[in-house]
Amino acid sequence: MFYEPEKRDRAILPHDPFKAIVAPRPIGWITSMSAKGEVNLAPYSFFNGINSRPNLVMFASEKRKDSVVFIEETGEFVCNLATWDLREQMNDTSAPVMRGVNEMQRAGLAPAPCRIVKPPRVAASPCALECKMLKIIALDALDGTPADCHVVFGQVVGVHIEDRFIKDGILDTAAMRPIARCGYDQYAVADTMFSMIRPTK
Repeated sequence: MFYEPEKRDRAILPHDPFKAIVAPRPIGWITSMSAKGEVNLAPYSFFNGINSRPNLVMFASEKRKDSVVFIEETGEFVCNLATWDLREQMNDTSAPVMRGVNEMQRAGLAPAPCRIVKPPRVAASPCALECKMLKIIALDALDGTPADCHVVFGQVVGVHIEDRFIKDGILDTAAMRPIARCGYDQYAVADTMFSMIRPTK
């Protein structure tokens, strides 16, 4: 099968397979705070780490949502690790609520203070990345029309890790059971790892 995205035969593919192809995708569970002190917590599946020296992350928002607006105002945000144990709370924070509603409180999650940035982190999350905004880019489609896609780039300025997941100096990713977004309403959990050594030539 081949199709051009805007010409997909919806009789054969009623739902866009794009997100099922680009999968699994890490979930950026983003805490942000407005200039007024309003707290927002929302999951973004277009998220990833993009550089290690320095540690850089990005997430993309389809439409200019509260997270983007708040980060524009304050220049700070937190990436909380979404895990199997927190899957229901993560999903709850994706609900479309009025601006100013604290999704962290709404989902029954306790906040924990950060060391460098003002937005709180999710206390129950085993890892959190404190970030300072580098830039926000609004993208256009090939024909020049606005895509209404807003990409937030940030630099990690602080890292929180629950000590029990560090074993012999290595973070045990599988033990934390992070979840990832797949296509449609499907998710995956990373609880099994395998190793491969990168070739030297």
